[in-house]
Amino acid sequence: MTAQTLAFYERVDGALHDASLKTALDRATARFIGNRANAMTALSDGDGLRDQARAIRARTLGKLDQLLVQLAENVEARGGNVCWASDGETACRYIADLARDRGVKRIVKSKSMASEEIHLNAALEAATIEVVETDLGEYIIQLADETPSHIIAPSIHKTREQVSELFNQHLGVPLTDDIPTMTATARRALRQEFLRADMGISGVNFGVADEGAIVIVENEGNARLTTSVPRIHVAVMGIERIVERAEDLGRDATGAGALGYRPEAQCLH
Repeated sequence: MTAQTLAFYERVDGALHDASLKTALDRATARFIGNRANAMTALSDGDGLRDQARAIRARTLGKLDQLLVQLAENVEARGGNVCWASDGETACRYIADLARDRGVKRIVKSKSMASEEIHLNAALEAATIEVVETDLGEYIIQLADETPSHIIAPSIHKTREQVSELFNQHLGVPLTDDIPTMTATARRALRQEFLRADMGISGVNFGVADEGAIVIVENEGNARLTTSVPRIHVAVMGIERIVERAEDLGRDATGAGALGYRPEAQCLH
């Protein structure tokens, strides 16, 4: 057994015996299961929407090369710039160089798993640029100096009690287990970060090729502030995050997206 494998099993064993982690996951899992069941029940044809989404994805991937070029051309026609990054290092270097050239000192980010995968924050901080995560879950794990543990709920492994301790330590507020009080504390702290930031960085849920547009789905308001308040907006997008036309993002009679996506509120647990 290699040292790396041994370290993995030690981490697994530690997690299995972590009472706080079990409490956090039990609370979150029960809520997620209930929310998903309610959302599926509210859809007029959940299975049909899933089949429709699968067909849209298959059609898109069949001509991905063409659609990516079309998206880039239309973005540039609207006055935007496109960087084709062959790897994470290239993407990080482009964004860091852009920030340096434009005199950027502070950056706010909305949730982007692609930027997590390429270690963008570390690259920007190495360039002496301050970076603040504004998604509530991402903000919590940034304060804890950790990485996301879930693609939808980055801080799913944290209990409300642990979050209260983090806010007490970093924001100087009294300890509390009241979730509305904690979210209000985060909102006050982050609102100032939006106003101070020179650049906003977001992910992309969908790029719309024939519009030269990007779509961001959010439920906290932080993505809208990230993309509109700072003077520069950078969107980090994986090449598979694309649809051919806006109609692929249409809605059925229930008001749900054609892709059947209904975001649940990010909350502490």
